[in-house]
This record gives sequence, C-alpha cells and structure tokens, in this order.
Amino acid sequence: MTVPGFSQTITDFWRKQFLNGDVLYSDESFTVAINPALEEDSRVMVLETSDGRVMAVLTPALVDKIDLSQQQSLSESIFRQKLIEAGVTLHGADYLFYFSKADKNAMLQENLEGDLRRLTEEDESVFFEFTSSASEQDLDDAYVELDHWAVFGSFEQNRLVSAASMYPWKKEVQIADLGVLTLTSFRGKGHARKVVRSICKYAYGQGYEPQYRCQLDNHVSTALAKAAGFTLFGKWEVISPDSTD
Repeated sequence: MTVPGFSQTITDFWRKQFLNGDVLYSDESFTVAINPALEEDSRVMVLETSDGRVMAVLTPALVDKIDLSQQQSLSESIFRQKLIEAGVTLHGADYLFYFSKADKNAMLQENLEGDLRRLTEEDESVFFEFTSSASEQDLDDAYVELDHWAVFGSFEQNRLVSAASMYPWKKEVQIADLGVLTLTSFRGKGHARKVVRSICKYAYGQGYEPQYRCQLDNHVSTALAKAAGFTLFGKWEVISPDSTD
C-alpha cells in the first residue's frame, strides 16, 4: 500500500495493520486479509484510502463467524452485509488526516505569529480556567489534556483561548495523535490553526508524524484540519465496543 504524497512512516504503519497477514481476497479496489495478531478491540477494521481503495482485516475467528473462507468473489458491500448478518457492528468512521511531504516542509519553514507557547504543569490554573469555560461536549470531542505528551496554547489578552495536545498513538510507531479545543467566543480568529501548526512543528522536531482524527459528521473539525494544512489520508473504522459478535 502506497498513498502518494505521504511519509513512509504513515504508509508503512497502515500497510502493517491491513496487509500483515494472509490475503483472503484482493482485486483492484477491495482487499481482505486475515491477521490472528489483531487486538480484541480491533479484531475487524476497514480502511478506505483517499484514492478510493478499501482494505479490511479481521481475525480468523471472525472469518469463520461471517463465513468468508469459501467466498469466491467479494466486494465491500458483500463484506459489510456479512458483518451485519453476523451481528458484527463497526464504530462510526474517523477521517484520518496527515501532512503531505510538501505541506510538512512548508510548515516547518513558517514563522507563526501571535501569543503561542508550550504549556507545562505550571499552567495548571490557567488550563483549569480554560477548560471550565468549555462545554462538556466540546471537552469530550477534543480530548485535550494538560498531562499529555505535548500541549500548546494560544492566548488573547493573557487568557488561554485555544489549546492542542498530543500523545504517542501506538507503541510501535512514531505517530502522535492530536486534539484541539478553542473556546466558542474566540473561534474564527485563527487561534486553532496556529496552535495546531505549533504543536505539529514540535512533534516533527521530536521525530513524530502528527495525526488528526475526527468523525465524518464533525464538519467544523474537518474544516480546521484542512485550514491547518492537513491532507485527507482516508476513512478508518474499527469494531464497535457494542458489537454482539
């Protein structure tokens, strides 16, 4: 699997996730692989890359459960229907955004203006005031925490109004997952874009690829990803915690 424009770190990671087992079925648009090493919470996954190709991977137990082993011809729609018939539910898909190689280089050479800085544990009271001004829904959606691996903030008149945090996503890969939150009354002023690009520059300096995820119906977050310079890599689904399989 190679999606043009993205780093080898990213494409190698997703190749390992989806093509590291035995390929059960493959054509030019759809591939299914079996991988006994999948963790319980990812025992079936589907990835549609931005070029329209779809890959699925699942455990041998799920292959047997949805009766795929004798399937001579397969398509994404047939595969999904078999999951439904077996009571296997997928969680709502996430968009996956990364920087292309060209956009990464442009960002690293950019000088960001504004009151921006990295936050530390000494900013606990400032951060508490910030989160206290946000809704529970916004806090849940953003998942921005002061004790994450890296946290950056944007200030207006000495008040923290936007923050982004990152944590290493998986042990075996140098990818850092990103969350961002801007107080409602300060949105539309460029704070989120600048704080995202600031933390991403830091991540690259530490040898990590920034990753931006959001649900498909979160149009505000999708727009921010694009405004911050990210490019859509694909749509990713995993098995739902509520699945009855």
